[in-house]
Amino acid sequence: MDALLRAEKLTKHYGPVVALEAAQFEVVEGVTGLLGSNGAGKSTAIKLFLGLISPTSGSMHVLGVESSESLDVRAKLGYMPEHDCLPNNVSAAEFLTHMAQVSGLPPSQARSRAADTLRHVGLFEERYRPIGGYSTGMKQRVKLAQALVHDPALILLDEPTAGLDPGGREEMLDLVRKTHTEFGISLMLSSHLMGDVERTCDRIIVLEDGRVVQQGEVTGFTEELETIFVEVEERRREFLEALRKLGVEAAEEDSAVIIPEAGEDDYDLISQALVESKAPLRRLGPRRHALSEIFEDPAIPDTQFSPAPAETQE
Repeated sequence: MDALLRAEKLTKHYGPVVALEAAQFEVVEGVTGLLGSNGAGKSTAIKLFLGLISPTSGSMHVLGVESSESLDVRAKLGYMPEHDCLPNNVSAAEFLTHMAQVSGLPPSQARSRAADTLRHVGLFEERYRPIGGYSTGMKQRVKLAQALVHDPALILLDEPTAGLDPGGREEMLDLVRKTHTEFGISLMLSSHLMGDVERTCDRIIVLEDGRVVQQGEVTGFTEELETIFVEVEERRREFLEALRKLGVEAAEEDSAVIIPEAGEDDYDLISQALVESKAPLRRLGPRRHALSEIFEDPAIPDTQFSPAPAETQE
């Protein structure tokens, strides 16, 4: 699979401050998470690939071209910045039509593309309202729409869930995933939130103090354990007692029942215990590592970092 982005010993210093140091990684088709705490170098990496700043040393390839200074390369990229950068006194329809025209689309096609894109992000009904009257979540959707309206090959998202409440975060992450599955557009999502990356991304690149400390497929980090996770609607105590009588070791964890070191035969015993206890089953399956568990593992000290707290919606 060809790399859409490639960093080769990519370094960026701001005077004595090290933003990136000899970073080496690739971004391929799909949804890639760029994970790290605030100040880890995520935004610097994005600005380097966009050609907004120049590296101190090292090299980068963007869509197969060394550096991103070519206008043809830039035209194939979409960018959703973290900060608030939208005009308040124009409607979303006007703004997206303008952005589509700037990208080279004729006026009639730009208007049509703007309407389709606003429908995709869930703002079609509000498309003629001034952006200044939008909520934080709606403004984030406009920023995603303007990054998408010219049909790029790759979109770079800088903290797309910043300022959103939990419900808004889920909706934004759904949109990110849907953008890839429905349009085939690849995305690189920068975030300090492990849950956002784990839920949305196919691959992960972890930055700490400007250095790449881990990268690979998300499924490689969230591997299955020999632990069975069982969640029942009710009668959990009766279910636990039935398991005990059948000789199955189990314990409660939060709202679920955990069966460690389980074998294939244990699934039959679990089914028998569910029937005997009359406990309605909600969910059953092997438990997986969470990314947070992987990176907090003392056996992997290089990947430890403290993500910044999630912002709250105003």
